[in-house]
Amino acid sequence: MSTIESVLHETRVFPPAHAFVSQANVSGMPAYEALCKEADADHAGFWARMARENIQWIKPFSKALDDSNAPFFKWFEDGQLNVSANCLERHLGTQPEKVAIIFEKDDGSTETFTYKQVYHEVCKLANGLKKLGIKKGERVIVYMPMGPQAVFAMHALARIGATHSVVFGGFSAKSLQERIIDAGAVAVITADEGPRGGKNIPLKAAVDEGLTMGGCESIRDVVVYKRTGGNVTWNGNVDKWWHDVVANEADVCEPVPVDAEHPLFILYTSGSTGKPKGVQHSSGGYLLHAMLTMKWTFDIKPDDVFWCTADVGWVTGHTYVAYGPLAVGATEIIFEGVPTFPHSGRFWEVIQKHKVSIFYTAPTAIRSLIKLGSDLPKQYDLSSLRLLGTVGEPINPEAWMWYYNTVGGSRCPIVDTWWQTETGGHMITPLPGVTPLKPGSCTLPLPGVAAAIVDETGADVENGKGGFLVIKKPWPSMIRTIWGDPERFKKSYYPDELRGYYLAGDGANRDLDGYFWIMGRIDDVLNVSGHRLGTMEIESALVANPLVAEAAVVGRPDDLTGEAVCAFVVLKQARPSGDEALKIAAELRNWVAKEIGAIAKPKDIRFGDNLPKTRSGKIMRRLLRSIAKGEEIKQDVSTLENPAILDQLKQSM
Repeated sequence: MSTIESVLHETRVFPPAHAFVSQANVSGMPAYEALCKEADADHAGFWARMARENIQWIKPFSKALDDSNAPFFKWFEDGQLNVSANCLERHLGTQPEKVAIIFEKDDGSTETFTYKQVYHEVCKLANGLKKLGIKKGERVIVYMPMGPQAVFAMHALARIGATHSVVFGGFSAKSLQERIIDAGAVAVITADEGPRGGKNIPLKAAVDEGLTMGGCESIRDVVVYKRTGGNVTWNGNVDKWWHDVVANEADVCEPVPVDAEHPLFILYTSGSTGKPKGVQHSSGGYLLHAMLTMKWTFDIKPDDVFWCTADVGWVTGHTYVAYGPLAVGATEIIFEGVPTFPHSGRFWEVIQKHKVSIFYTAPTAIRSLIKLGSDLPKQYDLSSLRLLGTVGEPINPEAWMWYYNTVGGSRCPIVDTWWQTETGGHMITPLPGVTPLKPGSCTLPLPGVAAAIVDETGADVENGKGGFLVIKKPWPSMIRTIWGDPERFKKSYYPDELRGYYLAGDGANRDLDGYFWIMGRIDDVLNVSGHRLGTMEIESALVANPLVAEAAVVGRPDDLTGEAVCAFVVLKQARPSGDEALKIAAELRNWVAKEIGAIAKPKDIRFGDNLPKTRSGKIMRRLLRSIAKGEEIKQDVSTLENPAILDQLKQSM
């Protein structure tokens, strides 16, 4: 296998402003380099210092890292803590009346909760759950709309030592059933319905359906939060209203001490086999990384208003909604709605309304917002913003530039964060008071993160060449195992041929300055006439064309070149047809040839009003690969936001 070729050439650099550097939590390159040097000299000792300085331990740990049974690493193993107490109790003596959560509801109304109020809400629910018989170590499914109650449920479970598994509220009854069975869950916490984009999503009905599919006999209780008052069917043997569970409960609940390695949560993520993988995270190491990245990456300050737009059904919503912001005592927005309801300026309106200072969202959302109206942000007062972030996938340089100039007014650093469900928190990211920014690059690893690019034997590749992104040393917030399947964990993330390194599954390039550029998933690398090309770079070239709002690139078998490039394109104008479509397709092919080279020209270009996305905004590339190959789609499409789009994309140009 040859190394993956990098074909993206980006020369723009944006140094951090002196005013930002001077106030930053990590201030200037020498401060960053000092942390990296400390971690290089004593890896376990560095993380031990961070854990002692940031976490409130019930019982201090005596040893930072146990690597005797690699890759099943253990961190701070004999230490004890409670994650919820670290997020709530620690602030009661210093800032009980500070606003912890601003809940921006789907209809535009708001509700606020102080740290004291969050604490009491969590304690009442924790006491109620204990009365239902939920015990330390048992698993509970959280299937909730995006709102404070989802966070209360996660914290209540963490407080009593139960392990939560949050299932995104857009997932189907079948998805829910599979996760209940795999986790061996004893209860489900849900709501009657979840408001979203002016519609009510029937959550309790999906739970009912999932439980009737069989295999869910472990479920003893279903706790239902009344969000909308919509009609639900009721099974008096199992179903309980949230308000009844918390009625007459004390608003104080002693946190249950758990070992640092105790499973805080299981979060299911898609696997290449189609069977979801239950990613298991610890308590101590996970919390540490959530706190450090709030301080380092987001440069969090006491007066910030932090808004991460992710749903708690995804890891971003775990780390940067449910745990990280509360652990550092921040004020955060929890947003129930969608970017387009009741109008296309909703995101910008929320920033203006609540004076958001840190805004963290996905490149998919950014590209969609560009298409909805690239001049819309200028109609709102976004002067409160001081830092922008992106998450979930690489951001193409042109979208980065729009975000920087139009949303951030050319004054806000952008932290383009690379990490995964499995890593627990940011791994490679700019630090806003340290790193000169390059549009499209996630830049440099965090201190203590030993990121590298290697070939298929695990040997380092020289800067300027692409290869497999790996992490060479364990880190505290890493995945501990795949729930119930340790062999799959080893095979997926620590293949024998890679010298014991963690395999991220992403192809990447490191430029001559040492900056990392993510080139797409390894399984999204195309082999065209012997050249291995990352799909991300071709997508970036397409989106750089002024006609294009969004693009996704996959490969399909080709008799002549081995693989051919197939591009699915959403234009900033109406979807073209006939001669106009042929003309634009030819123009885009020539554009890619000019931007990258003839080798990367798409053989097929297909136009759609949108791309097939899950309700979280993730492009379902497996469906696109099936369409490109002309295969009948047999995968489950119940999680798609827009299934009708598939027929449009079958038409090739």
